[in-house]
Amino acid sequence: MHIKKQRLLTPGPTPLLPRALHAMMASDIHHRTQDFIRLYPTVLADLKEVFGTQGDVLITVSSGTGALEASVSNFFSEGDKVIICSAGKFGERWVDLAKAFRLNGVVLKAEYGDVVTPDRVKRAFAENPDAKGLLFQASETSTGAAHDVQAFGEICKGTDALCIVDAITGLGTMPLDIDGWGLDIIVGGSQKAFMIPPGLAFLSVSAKAWARAETATLPRLYFDLKKEKKMADKGESAWTPNVSHILALAEALKYIKEIGMDKLVENAQLLARATRTAATTLGLELFAPNSPSSSVTAIKAPAGMDSGEIVKGFRNHFGSIIANGQGTMKGQIFRIAHLGYFDFADLFAMVAELELVLHSKGVPVEFGKGVAAVQKIYAEAALKA
Repeated sequence: MHIKKQRLLTPGPTPLLPRALHAMMASDIHHRTQDFIRLYPTVLADLKEVFGTQGDVLITVSSGTGALEASVSNFFSEGDKVIICSAGKFGERWVDLAKAFRLNGVVLKAEYGDVVTPDRVKRAFAENPDAKGLLFQASETSTGAAHDVQAFGEICKGTDALCIVDAITGLGTMPLDIDGWGLDIIVGGSQKAFMIPPGLAFLSVSAKAWARAETATLPRLYFDLKKEKKMADKGESAWTPNVSHILALAEALKYIKEIGMDKLVENAQLLARATRTAATTLGLELFAPNSPSSSVTAIKAPAGMDSGEIVKGFRNHFGSIIANGQGTMKGQIFRIAHLGYFDFADLFAMVAELELVLHSKGVPVEFGKGVAAVQKIYAEAALKA
């Protein structure tokens, strides 16, 4: 109780892969030398393999939001109509980006905790056949809900619109058949399932998207993806890269390839299912029960309690960092992540901590009940292997 190890249980940043962290110490490489030119193409090739696409995958030195901006500025012209699915704080970011670049946004809004259905998207395209893009979250991290990415991709396939997916917390937590489902742009971030610090973002770009880029007229400089691709084809980055992060990413990608991207996804899905089961076993209510994400579980605070008290309880008693709600959900929900370098031992501890935090707040708790629910799922899934 006197020694507290900090544990990140948030949906980003996530715990760091130790071997990736160690790799960062070799970062005294100049990015215009052969040392880097030998490294960079290998990292890009491994990214393509992990993404599971035959298209290009590019890296930007930015947060995920930088790559989201690039996915707008490189493929649209002022006044283009785009359909936006907004079901939470990050869906609202798509709305803000569309406004910033003077696109004509048709916003399909869903309440926090809910999602936009494929039927609504299909109707929106029928009513707006001139739409040039569909912008949405795979996993809406602010609410713990997930959209039907496959269905959205299939709808876009039959149109001229680009299917652009914020998969920053979707990659590594849910199946994403980029080429098979017709997903034109997939955006990822380093500090999520890729298990390294914030600072890099990734974009997969389809042939359909590159064709659109030839006629897109929105301004861009730092996030000029055609320039980035031209340099990547030479084994270099367009601008000064974050070499330490590239080295870390190289190790993280090796690790993901060793275990398999499908196993990384399965890990997140099992942890998410176990967390939901534990929460309901303890009498708590899930915030997005109908379309839950595997990247993060959002749980309602007990009646009359501010969720911030639970967040503080985790930090003060155990040094564990979980996430409060965002926007209008602050104080109402708390969020626990499952992506990247998390395992069941982390989850056993987290659920035990949750029981103790609830107890400290006067919530009746049968100690071990939630932990037992997690143990049962682990026994069924892993001990038979």
